[in-house]
Amino acid sequence: MLRRSWERLEEGLIALLLAGMTLLTFTQVVLRYGFNTGFVWALEATTYMFGWLILFGISYCVRVHAHIGIDILVKMLPAATQRVLGLIAVAFCALYAGLMLYGAWFYIDRLMRLGITGEDILAPRWLLTIIMPIGFLLLLIRLLEQAYLIVTGRAKGFELADEAAEVLHEHGLLAPGEQPGPAKAPGAASRPGR
Repeated sequence: MLRRSWERLEEGLIALLLAGMTLLTFTQVVLRYGFNTGFVWALEATTYMFGWLILFGISYCVRVHAHIGIDILVKMLPAATQRVLGLIAVAFCALYAGLMLYGAWFYIDRLMRLGITGEDILAPRWLLTIIMPIGFLLLLIRLLEQAYLIVTGRAKGFELADEAAEVLHEHGLLAPGEQPGPAKAPGAASRPGR
């Protein structure tokens, strides 16, 4: 229940940020070209919203297996080797997320100590960029979840988006290396977590 609520909140925040960016940019264009005016803070606000969208989106895409990758060679390997390579890939990604989390933490700490505000938005800059450590922490949590799924055998490896397989499935065909299984309903999502 709590997990499902968090997932819906995450999706809602991503949708809200995207809608907010779109509406703010549209309004700014109308004001600029229609009335020769505009909001001074709009560009900075859109930039920060875009950063928040990306950093929420990184962990969300790990959850729904939406990151793209080239794994054609990995898929040809035995299942045990796929799991080992998946764990290695997750370990490198977790190392990256950990390093970024560490750096973001010190960056936010320095911004707090210096008391810097936004250029056009009169808010502390640390508050505008607090998503950096939060986003990388969420990414690290999602990567650890993925590692757990691999170790327990519930995932074959570091699962990525497979757009080619999805297109083949839409046409009733099997992707290379797949075995015929129970029929899926047309349009059913091929990625878990959706």
